[in-house]
Amino acid sequence: MNHKKYLALALPLTFSTVTTPLLGAVDTAVVGQLPDPAYLGGVAIGTVIFNTMYWLFGFLRVSTSGFAAQALGARDELQETLSFIRPFFIALLIGLVFLILQNPIATAAMALLNPAQDVEALALDYFHIRVWGVPVTFINYVILGWLMGMSRIRLAVTIQIAMNLLNIALDLLFVTGFAWGVTGVASATLIAEVSAMVLGIYFLMKRTQFTLKLLPLQQIFEGAALKKMIAVNQDLFIRTICLLAVFNIFTYKSASFGTETLAANAVLIQIHYLMAYFFDGFSNASSILSGKAVGSKDEGLYKRTLTLASQWALITALFLTAMYGLFSGPVIRLFTGIPEVITIASDYSIWLLLFPISTSIGIIYYGIFTGATETAPVRKSMMMALLLFLAVYFLAVPLFGNHGLWLAFIAFSAGRSVFLSLFIPRLNSYFSS
Repeated sequence: MNHKKYLALALPLTFSTVTTPLLGAVDTAVVGQLPDPAYLGGVAIGTVIFNTMYWLFGFLRVSTSGFAAQALGARDELQETLSFIRPFFIALLIGLVFLILQNPIATAAMALLNPAQDVEALALDYFHIRVWGVPVTFINYVILGWLMGMSRIRLAVTIQIAMNLLNIALDLLFVTGFAWGVTGVASATLIAEVSAMVLGIYFLMKRTQFTLKLLPLQQIFEGAALKKMIAVNQDLFIRTICLLAVFNIFTYKSASFGTETLAANAVLIQIHYLMAYFFDGFSNASSILSGKAVGSKDEGLYKRTLTLASQWALITALFLTAMYGLFSGPVIRLFTGIPEVITIASDYSIWLLLFPISTSIGIIYYGIFTGATETAPVRKSMMMALLLFLAVYFLAVPLFGNHGLWLAFIAFSAGRSVFLSLFIPRLNSYFSS
């Protein structure tokens, strides 16, 4: 494994993962051109709700990718099939539960986030359309995770690009052309999500070696394998709860500063998502290679993956910082044309210059640990980062307002990098034991 081979895997995944936040980012950008900031606030609140649901169960993609990569490394065809079937059933079940509980979820979300009345009405319109895509999205996670774990990168990239191009086109048609506002934005996203699932199932059945086998239930839900999957998913679930606690506290406090500040922070958070998902491409590449190393018991591949991941974490962080430093103004104006929101976002934009270097190691090492399905360190490091966020939040926000809020967020980002790095010796010992 060298830089060229690593980049050949990482760059398509980077391109693919950068498209992931575009569903929320495009929604934000389109409604940001409407004259009333309440539209932007409504979509921001709605997006937080779905980010909460989707991130909370993002382990469906991450763990599927790790188990599939290990099965591929071990060249075990049965485990390759089971690494898809097991999480698929879990995804379908969880998705149906969310549909049944959609009204209590919406009520609880509005009570927690407490937006202005006009913003709440628009957020609920957005929610009650997009919620029908929840089971679809969970199934998409499993499909994408399996394709990535099996190193079928081109197919995974194609699905995500197709979904986002369709979402952009429908956003423009429904909002700009038909003037459907928030309803149009939500409908466009739902249609794009369903289309992606259909395309993913087609690729799975026609373009891979996957064959749907009628396996005995006791084999699908075999004790030791199921226990390992539950343990991994439990760690990732707790990790995501910590992450969501930070973002929900951030959004709640943003709303308390007023609709314009909420909208400005929403724009900056969308830009942050683009940066984070840029790192996520390298994280996914490292996860695939780490999983293969574990499956094939190849210590050399693992060590080289760790070295390459560290080097490209630094390179990517410096690149993103430079690009945002040069083009922050035009990037902000891509998301909104409201002068008050642009001014506020520009005032706090400097904090995003600190984000890439603070978070790079945390995100990319996350891929190495999840590929190896050694996820307890991920859980522990994120819990420590959350405690750091809360400490800075309660100290800095009363003194510095929104600047204090951003300081707490950057402290959290740096914490997740530092704390996870402390567990690297433990992962190294897996191969030396």
